Amino acid sequence: MKTLQVGYTSPMNAKFLPITKTELEERGWERPDFIIVSGDAYVDHPSFGVAIIGRLLESHGFRVGIIPQPDWRNNEEFRKLGRPALAFLVTGGNIDSMVNHYTAARKPRKKDAYSPGGKMGLRPDRASIVYTQKAKEAYKKVPVILGGLEASLRRMAHYDYWDDRIRRSILLDARADLLVYGMGEKPIIEIAEALRSGIHIEHLTFIRGTVYNTEHLDPDALGEAEVLPAYDEILEAPHRYATSFMKQYRNTDPINGVTLIEPYRHTYVVQNPPAEPLSTHELDSIYHLPFTKTYHPIYEKKGGVPAISEVKHSLVSVRGCFGGCHFCALHFHQGRIVQSRSIPSLVEEAKEMIKAPDFKGYIHDVGGGTANFRHRSCQKQETEGVCSHRKCLVPEPCPNLNVDHSEYLQLLRKLRNLPGVKKVFVRSGIRHDYLIYDQDRTFFEELCKHHISGQLKVAPEHISPKVLGKMGKPGPEVYDKFTREFNAINKKHGLNQYLVPYLISGHPGSTLHDAIQLAEYLRDIGHTPEQVQDFYPTPGTLSTCMYYTELDPRDMQPLYVPKTPREKAMQRALLQYKNPKNRHLVKEALQKSGREDLIGKGKKCLISY
Repeated sequence: MKTLQVGYTSPMNAKFLPITKTELEERGWERPDFIIVSGDAYVDHPSFGVAIIGRLLESHGFRVGIIPQPDWRNNEEFRKLGRPALAFLVTGGNIDSMVNHYTAARKPRKKDAYSPGGKMGLRPDRASIVYTQKAKEAYKKVPVILGGLEASLRRMAHYDYWDDRIRRSILLDARADLLVYGMGEKPIIEIAEALRSGIHIEHLTFIRGTVYNTEHLDPDALGEAEVLPAYDEILEAPHRYATSFMKQYRNTDPINGVTLIEPYRHTYVVQNPPAEPLSTHELDSIYHLPFTKTYHPIYEKKGGVPAISEVKHSLVSVRGCFGGCHFCALHFHQGRIVQSRSIPSLVEEAKEMIKAPDFKGYIHDVGGGTANFRHRSCQKQETEGVCSHRKCLVPEPCPNLNVDHSEYLQLLRKLRNLPGVKKVFVRSGIRHDYLIYDQDRTFFEELCKHHISGQLKVAPEHISPKVLGKMGKPGPEVYDKFTREFNAINKKHGLNQYLVPYLISGHPGSTLHDAIQLAEYLRDIGHTPEQVQDFYPTPGTLSTCMYYTELDPRDMQPLYVPKTPREKAMQRALLQYKNPKNRHLVKEALQKSGREDLIGKGKKCLISY
C-alpha cells in the first residue's frame, strides 16, 4: 500500500467529496471512478469509514463521489452521480443497520445519530443488501463491492437475531461482486488499482481481506485452505454452526490466517486471509488526509449530524484490541493486533483541533477500541501472529503479556501540556485488568489526577465467575482490586471521583441466580446503575454463537441461555431493583429462584413486602 508523507493537512483547506452532480461539475468531472453508497449521512471525519475510504482513494488519484442515504425506493437516486467508471462501493454505515434500527428487545429506536437531525427511517433494514441490489438495477454491468461493519460481520453464514435463523453470506444475499472485510484500506487500494489496470472484477480472487464466491474451486490457487461445514449442514445442526464459527474466530490473524471455504449447493464462498495490519506510518498517513472534520453543509438546516459531537474533539490513537471480550465484534472486524498512531501525529492533529473556533479547551477522548492498549500484546506477535487457542488477558494474564503504559502516558502528558488545552479526558474505555497488572502505578495515578471528569467508566460486566468466564472477562477479584486502588488514589489526592461500571444482563450462561448475585453485589457497594445493557446477539461475536447454539463453542459443552422476553426482563430488572417500575419483575424473579429472603424489611432485602 502506498503511503503519504506524514504532515498534517489543515481541515480549513479541505474540500468535501462531491455528493451532487453540481459538485462533480465544479471539479470538472464527467463522472467518478467510484461511487460510495452509504447508510449514513456524509460526515467527512476519520471516525467515519466512508470518509476514510473516500479520502484514501482520492489520495491515490481516483475520483470519488458519495451518495449518502439514498431513497432506496427510487432507482434514480442511484443514478444521480452518473455511471461510475470502475465500481460502486456499498456500506450500511458506521454501525449495523439492524442495530441502528432496533433495541436488544427488537423494539424500534427513536433516533439515528448518523442521520441529519437524528431522524429515523432514512436507511432501510439490511441496508447493505438493499443498496447493492438497487445499484445493480441502476447500472447492470457496474461491479458492486460490499464493505463496512455490516458486511464484514456477515461475510460467511451467520446467526441473525432479528430473523432468528442462520442466514447465508451477505455476499450471496446482496448479489455483490466482492466483499471487503475488516478495516479495508489495503484491500480497497489493491482492488482499485487492479480495476484501473483493466482486470475484470471476477478475476480479483487473490486479494487479502476479501471474500468472493465461485462455482469452481482452483486447488492450486487456494493453498492451505480450510473447508468449513456446508451451509445446509449448519442449518441442520447447531453444533456444526458452532464448529464453523470457531474456525472463523480463530482465523482473524494475518500472519497465521488461511483461506476459508464455505460450500453452498451450487457455489462456494471463499474468504481470503486477513489483510496485513497498518504500520504506524501508514495509519498516521490516513489520519493526515485532508478531512474537513465535519458534516456536509447540506445538513446544516436539518440540525447537523449528531454523531459528530462525540468525535469532533477526540483523537483516535489506536485500532484493534487483544482484550477478547466474547460479546464484542472488534476481534472479528478489526482483529487482535493493536495498531497505533505516532505521538507526533496525534500532537499535530490536536494542534489543528485547538485552532477550531468551537474548541473550548477540552479533548474529549484519546483512545480506540480500548484506550490503554498502545502496542501489541507480546513480541511474538510480530513474527508468529496472535495465539489462536488462548487469550492474552483471561482467564489469567499470559506470561508473555507486555504490560506497559509508558507510551500512552507520554502521549497524554504532551497533549495536556499543549497551549489552549484545559483538560484531556479518557472516555473510550480503560481495560481495568490490563491496568491493574501494571506494577508501575504512575499511569493509574495520573489517570485519576488529570484525565477523569468526576467519574470513570469501566466494564466489569458481571460479578459471577461463571458468567464472566462465558463473557471472556477476568474474575471479580480483579475488579475488586481495581476499585480499591482507584478509591485509594483518589483519597490520597483529595479527589471526589467514582467508578461507573458497565453491566450486561441476560448474557449466555447467566441464570436468574447469577442475576440475583449481581443485584446483591450492587446492593453491597451501594451502586444503582442508571443504564443496563441487555445482551444483544449481533453477528460476529462468540457470545452470539453461544446464544444461538446453547453451546460453548470452545469446548462444545451445553450452557443455559436466557431467551424468553420475560426472563430477560427479570434479569435486567434485578440490576435496577430500586426502580419502583421493576418491583413486580424483581419479586417474580426472587420467588421463582427461592430467594424470598431478599423480600422484606431487612438491610439485605432487595424489595419490601
